[in-house]
Amino acid sequence: MPLLQFDTTAEASAEERERFTAAVTDLYAEEMATTTGHVAVVIREHPPANLSLGRAEEGPLCFLSADIREGRSFERKRSFALAAMELAAERFSIPETNLKVSFTEHAGEELMGVDRVGGEWSPTEEDGE
Repeated sequence: MPLLQFDTTAEASAEERERFTAAVTDLYAEEMATTTGHVAVVIREHPPANLSLGRAEEGPLCFLSADIREGRSFERKRSFALAAMELAAERFSIPETNLKVSFTEHAGEELMGVDRVGGEWSPTEEDGE
């Protein structure tokens, strides 16, 4: 189960957050070669004083912390990161320099739901994480 946590100073309506969540879930499945049913997304809005980035320019900030299963290539992770940040920039008018992504990789068994424990990822995955 990937856990994609977006911390941002951008303000968005409930409908905008729902559309963003659906779009980023689809992006994750496409870029990371998996299914959507297990993708968890969190969007946390913060006042501007709560987030900082040294290189930031005027405008909202957005940081993505992505907890994922280990095994994906750098290229696959980079492709997802760029696509997710492009989506955030477009949807919430965030300057490119104000975006940041970090990945934390876990063994499959470290990512779980109540009903299942994740397995190892493989490029031919069809059942999801």
